[in-house]
Amino acid sequence: MLDVAKSLPEDPEELRRFTALLLAEVKSQAMLIEKLRHQLAGHRSHRFGTSSETIEQLQLALEATEISIAKMTAKLRLPDEEEKDKPKRRPIPDHIPRQEIELTTGDEDCAYCGGTLRRLGEDVTEELEYVPGRFIVNRIVRPRFACSGCEAFTQAPLPSRPIERGRPGPGLLAHVLVSKYADHLPLYRQSQIFEREGLDLDRSTLADWVGKSTALLEPLADAIRRHVLAGQAIFADDTPVKMLAPGTGKKGPARLWVYGRDERPWGSDAPPASWYRFSSDRKGQHPKDHLAGYRGWMHADGYAGFENIYRSSDIHEVACMAHVRRKFVDVHRAQGSAIADEVIRRIAQLYAVEKEARGSPPDKRARIRQASAKPIFDGLESWLHAQLPSISGKSPLAVAIRYALTRMKRLRPYLDHGILGSGFITNR
Repeated sequence: MLDVAKSLPEDPEELRRFTALLLAEVKSQAMLIEKLRHQLAGHRSHRFGTSSETIEQLQLALEATEISIAKMTAKLRLPDEEEKDKPKRRPIPDHIPRQEIELTTGDEDCAYCGGTLRRLGEDVTEELEYVPGRFIVNRIVRPRFACSGCEAFTQAPLPSRPIERGRPGPGLLAHVLVSKYADHLPLYRQSQIFEREGLDLDRSTLADWVGKSTALLEPLADAIRRHVLAGQAIFADDTPVKMLAPGTGKKGPARLWVYGRDERPWGSDAPPASWYRFSSDRKGQHPKDHLAGYRGWMHADGYAGFENIYRSSDIHEVACMAHVRRKFVDVHRAQGSAIADEVIRRIAQLYAVEKEARGSPPDKRARIRQASAKPIFDGLESWLHAQLPSISGKSPLAVAIRYALTRMKRLRPYLDHGILGSGFITNR
């Protein structure tokens, strides 16, 4: 995936070399697009002898490359290159309803000489917009006025739009992005859906919109990242997502990482936020890169990939009681274990303490936990140690107990620090 360096060189000569490299990469990606299009066209011409899965993989690979090119072009403010086979912009069909928006300067008299303005004509810009469930066309009409005294012209400026000189409105762009990234609907399928509405929106056109939208939204994502990592304590987790690996015909388990900041439980007025990152695998290097430069506490599960992060001494671990409780709930549902039931009951007592402390300042939360939660916590830990020798070491219950004892050692810091969560549902 193409990316732009976070900071551009200041030396003019270095900047020229850097720009030349970027342009070379853009051209290389353009050649790749041509190659993929050629392969796709070949498979389509022999569609009955080629699996639909192969065609879909080529579609997705081409789509990803086109989005990268559009993003790079938008971030570098390069002029759009007119490709020979690029679909020509066609008029928006007449059957799409029009909604007229007239913009005027609001002045009846000339700003230069005070003379009366007379209407000469107008400029009309058509913007294709999407209202959930239907399309509309916003006709942005900007009358042109001329002064009867000095012949000076005046006209309302065109409002800011997501894509300069582009046709899509913000609602349509949001719909395309949500459909692709939230509903996992590839752009070529969206193009087919739009075709049923009588709209000719080619996949490459949609890819261009998506690429430029991601460049537009990147500063917002960076701002969310800075806000989340400015917290004294954050929450981290990951979840698997299936990803089709182009060229292999196989689906691999990719990962979506989330880092959250939520200080409402201890009365902070900082807004809660979540920052997401994607990776094609679950290597520990990914969270290490994501959290580079962060200093503070991190609530997380027992994923081994986090260990290198904790060894840096800049990030301190806080375990999660919800993960501990979940294993005992599973054992109790499967076996009706009395020991598992007792663990769940004692954890419920800790839940009650957290409910009492919720919303209080950090120092008060720490006092409440020391007075009420610590005796329960210590008692649960000692009781689990006592139960373990009497249980088969390979049983699910023994596995749950060993996991709990390991995680409770790392959960203990929450008893001393009021800014830390405990991993209880009532703490969120």
